[in-house]
Amino acid sequence: MQFGGRRRKLNISPQTELYAHALQFYVQPPLENMALSEFETFAVDRLKLLKAVEALGVSQVKMSEEYSKKLVIESKALSFPHRLDQSLQDDRKSQSGPSEYDKRRKDHISHFILRLAYCQTEDLRRWFIQQEIDLFRSRFNTLASQQKLEFLHRNNLQYDTISAEEKKSLRDELINSSYGVSGITVEDQDFYKVPFQDALDLLRTRKAYLKAGYVYIPHQDIVAIVLNDFRMRLSKALTLTARSLPAVHSDERLQPLLNHLSHAYVGQDYSIQKNVGKISLEQIDLLAGKSFPLCMKQLHQGLRGSHHLRHGGRMQYGLFLKGIGLSLEQALQFWRSEFIRGKVDADKFDKAYAYSIRHMFGKEGKRTDYTPYSCMKVILSNPPSQGDHHGCPFRHSDPELLKQKLQFYKVSPSGIVQILELVKGMHYQMACQKYFELTHNIEDANFSLSHPNQYFIESQKVLGGGKDMKRDTDAPQRSQEGAASRASSAALEQTASAAEAPAESTEELDSFFQDE
Repeated sequence: MQFGGRRRKLNISPQTELYAHALQFYVQPPLENMALSEFETFAVDRLKLLKAVEALGVSQVKMSEEYSKKLVIESKALSFPHRLDQSLQDDRKSQSGPSEYDKRRKDHISHFILRLAYCQTEDLRRWFIQQEIDLFRSRFNTLASQQKLEFLHRNNLQYDTISAEEKKSLRDELINSSYGVSGITVEDQDFYKVPFQDALDLLRTRKAYLKAGYVYIPHQDIVAIVLNDFRMRLSKALTLTARSLPAVHSDERLQPLLNHLSHAYVGQDYSIQKNVGKISLEQIDLLAGKSFPLCMKQLHQGLRGSHHLRHGGRMQYGLFLKGIGLSLEQALQFWRSEFIRGKVDADKFDKAYAYSIRHMFGKEGKRTDYTPYSCMKVILSNPPSQGDHHGCPFRHSDPELLKQKLQFYKVSPSGIVQILELVKGMHYQMACQKYFELTHNIEDANFSLSHPNQYFIESQKVLGGGKDMKRDTDAPQRSQEGAASRASSAALEQTASAAEAPAESTEELDSFFQDE
């Protein structure tokens, strides 16, 4: 992919041919020029869509009517394809906003951008593959029968539907071997004739009829074959992409963007304090018990117990407290009073720790307004070692230890089972959201959790103490969203720098916390 200051015209026949179909396996990479600001916009929007897919997969029954309806709403809001039966010709006749061609182009390019960002580790690859598969499944299921057949043939999956005569002759065998198929449904649905080596999963579970080297698969099960093919293609593609990363990272414009995307937080910016001084030091213990997420409770208890936190814990907890409204003066008093109760005297605190706290508040060094850690940053960066209290309890705790913590906080046995199942599926943020629902006695949290400070604010709202804690819902988003809205080619290098700044800033701040 090449990047220039200006996007070239789109009336190119190969691209038109590529986007003539609403659904694809993403085999052909994009070859056009595009602005770096558009590159970033596409990436952030795709990440938002995949996050929505993940959230819906936990909160709704996959492929249910409600699941599909909400996914269409998300796709439409982010300008991704959501009407797969619509042709490009029909779309040009009546369309306000992005055309169907633009949506398909965005879908295609954004997929390949996130491949670059999410091929770097096994955990990232696994997450990306799962969300892309769920998105693909939902889209494939919306296709009409003829469209599905066309898709299979277009992607060299030469599976044909059997004739009515063959279906009639195999009627009893198809009913006995296919799950959920009766005499009535045999007549009303298509069956695909597939080579047995392409349907081993269905054969293993005895869900299809095998004859003469071919498996007869009912219409509703052909998606399993297609998904398996898509999974293998995508897994192989991510492995090949990972090998080419050194060449990609040699481009100084792309490296900070791609590194940032894999840890990206796309929600509200909690570095903008509108409630400074709204909490007092005396309230912290009470708030920790009622409204802190489990990761911050863990840090708070560790600090109160040992009167010290290592640098990773001080950064994670200090920025969180700053985000909920602790002023600089309060923060200095809070950390000093706790540390001098341990092995640090007042003089050592002023020399070794006070500067770093002022630096965190943008009063020293580059005077950067540091942002509280998002869930993704806590989960994916700086894992805790022995003696540390930072990190995500759902990601970094042993399951048995996590179970004990949940029991300590009076989570019901059935609730613990639900949380541990989410953790087992690597849905750590969903596990934290379930913890929120169980500890606040609500059925549905009605938000998608992505930040510890978001947890605190939502908790205060539920408990009725959030009138002074509420933030403007139109607060500016993080730097990547602000940068994505700029179209000027003159600002491209600034965009890359803005994406790199959070990583550089926390590394610089980290250097001030090295004293244990």
